[in-house]
Amino acid sequence: MTGFLFVHTESSAESTLKGYFYYICKIMDARVKETLIEWAEEYNDPKYFQEDPIIFPTQFARKYENGGVSLADVEIAALLSAHLAWGRRAMIVRDCTRMFDEMEWRPYEYVMGGEYRNENASLHRTIKWSEFAAICGRMQKIYSEKGSLEGLTDNEIRTEIFGQKEDLKAPNKKISMMRRWMVRDDGKVDLGLWKSSDKKKLILPLDVHVYDQATALGLTSRRQKDIVTAREITDAFREIWPDDPCKGDFALFGYGVTHQQ
Repeated sequence: MTGFLFVHTESSAESTLKGYFYYICKIMDARVKETLIEWAEEYNDPKYFQEDPIIFPTQFARKYENGGVSLADVEIAALLSAHLAWGRRAMIVRDCTRMFDEMEWRPYEYVMGGEYRNENASLHRTIKWSEFAAICGRMQKIYSEKGSLEGLTDNEIRTEIFGQKEDLKAPNKKISMMRRWMVRDDGKVDLGLWKSSDKKKLILPLDVHVYDQATALGLTSRRQKDIVTAREITDAFREIWPDDPCKGDFALFGYGVTHQQ
């Protein structure tokens, strides 16, 4: 039996259609990028974050610039505010205020003092005062040994401060949020006080809302909300802002504002 090999030769019409489809996709990509840039510029503005947990480390950062508090005060405020940053913003701000009232607005002195509010009552949602006390105790040990939180890895913060199990797949949203606050230095919303850290290496703080927004914009097709997805979305933003990929976080905030239901 003779075998026949069928070779398909692309017609000029098919070639034209493919070229048109590629052209349309590039236009759509360009439009998405343009919109993301516009949102990032518009929403990277303190006026949109007046009822956001970042207001607490911002208060301490201003005092730090005037010599009123230490860098450790800002670090502790950033870490604890980020830890409580889940749920409605009004509730987060309320409970962060309660927390700093307990510390008499002297977080470093409170942490190093060693006498913490240790109760089974709720501080914020499922976070209890006993968990807050344990975190403060672990930070006391870190500050006694290192003097700063900047050099800690995500895994060290997760295990040695938050007391959580090691999980190399976890997105560590709260830690990434704190790092964005402390590292990005454009002088608008974020604080830029960790001078030894490189904002190019920041990872986008990933939670359910950020994941949904990024998926809607076509920045990821992965189903897992893990560190791989966080890096994939960050890499997508790196194509727009190669030196500052987490500026894209403000673009996603803009998407959330403009697509409220």
